[in-house]
Amino acid sequence: MKKSTLLWILCFCFSIQITAQDRMLLSDSTVVTNHSTTIKGKTIKYTATCGTQPVWNEDGKVTASLFYTYYTRDGISDRSTRPLLISFNGGPGSASVWMHIAYTGPKVLNVDDEGYPLQPYGVKENPHSVLDVADIVFVNPVNTGYSRIIDKETDRATFFGVNADVKYLADWITTFVSRNNRWRSPKYLIGESYGTTRVSGLSLELQNRQWMYLNGVILVSPTGLGIKRDGPVVAANRLPYFAAAAWYHKMLPAELQNQDLELMLKEVETYAINEVIPALAKGGFLKEKEKMQVVKKMAYYSGLSEQAILDNNLDVPTSFFWKELMREKGYTIGRLDSRYLGIDKKAAGVRPDFNSELTSWLHSFTPAINYYLREELKYKTDIKYNMFGPVHPWDRTGNETGENLRQAMAQNPYLNVMIQSGYFDGATSYFDAKYTMWQLDPSGRMKDRLSFKGYQSGHMMYLRAEDLKGSNDHLRDFILSNIPGENEPAKY
Repeated sequence: MKKSTLLWILCFCFSIQITAQDRMLLSDSTVVTNHSTTIKGKTIKYTATCGTQPVWNEDGKVTASLFYTYYTRDGISDRSTRPLLISFNGGPGSASVWMHIAYTGPKVLNVDDEGYPLQPYGVKENPHSVLDVADIVFVNPVNTGYSRIIDKETDRATFFGVNADVKYLADWITTFVSRNNRWRSPKYLIGESYGTTRVSGLSLELQNRQWMYLNGVILVSPTGLGIKRDGPVVAANRLPYFAAAAWYHKMLPAELQNQDLELMLKEVETYAINEVIPALAKGGFLKEKEKMQVVKKMAYYSGLSEQAILDNNLDVPTSFFWKELMREKGYTIGRLDSRYLGIDKKAAGVRPDFNSELTSWLHSFTPAINYYLREELKYKTDIKYNMFGPVHPWDRTGNETGENLRQAMAQNPYLNVMIQSGYFDGATSYFDAKYTMWQLDPSGRMKDRLSFKGYQSGHMMYLRAEDLKGSNDHLRDFILSNIPGENEPAKY
């Protein structure tokens, strides 16, 4: 073999050795970039820190590492009065991508004004971001985004359950706050969907085990938080959502269709509480005349036929509604956002073939977050970004997160809660969210610290341009209004 050929082979092998690496997450890393944007007509300069921060066990061993993105506004000399917004999405098993690049962050998806995908995929400035009034950290729990288990011997139950999730994340938040010198800052938690379960549990866990007190908790499209709404309540609570979705698709009688949505929904809510719940409570002993009166009214408000209501004994599943409402027109409607239409293989059946809204969202979110983190924020890794990660089985036992939130509020007079919901969300419906708010504090002593905001969109209300502005404005007002005045004590 010629010496030159041998030298080439040796060089080639050496180059493989120095470039080939195990595809593993660095447990502790940061990449810092500087940017500017325009929010509310003003130029805002900010720093973005992408990184990983470890999760340790009680023996101080690294068991996992969480990927985060932290935005801080530049030119702030004293962050003791600068709010910190800590953001989680849901699933469980969902990355923080959704609110990160579609709601509160400095960049949002390149989508149309109703939230539908556009090409080229990517992001654009968010002129409504709350970064002007608060620094924001987007956190990815274990196995979401780039976050991963590091110690393969660690029991998965350490991370994957209602209470396990809250426990390790509280420790992680405490470390993050300490590392970034944010102990004196007003602090807010925001969670979407299952993330509302997470932040409700964290409100008390941070307060009682980490001695970290919050100024606010924002629940975006909240889950039930362990608050029961079984039997007649869960069935009757669906009717206002049915009415909203039918109104959007123009499937209601003209006298309802021509009304303002929110005004019409108040009428339906009153009927659901005062008439449908009592009727369902009587079950099979409901008198036939009374039953037919309820059937007619439910059909009137829902856009469904009287026969469909009868066939389901007044208890119409949401999955059937998504299939049935526009069956004759050849479409299904979306679960998380019923504005979206789908096409099934067969018109027959009792549920849609797929979630039309989710396929649309993944269409635009997945390429955008991968591009944005790598090319604009310069965090480059060969690890797959998990939009949805492997976190199951998830232990849902012992879910008392609603009670945790109530107790945290009772113990902390500074703590206020805001709920944000889309009227066309069929998975975590706006009326269930209202019901959860009503039941959160049965005494009614703290109801002035609980507020609800509704939007004419779905689960991710911020995908609609008008609601992106409105929801951020509501969030901005909530943050600023819950910073106590100088020398204002936390007491009743």
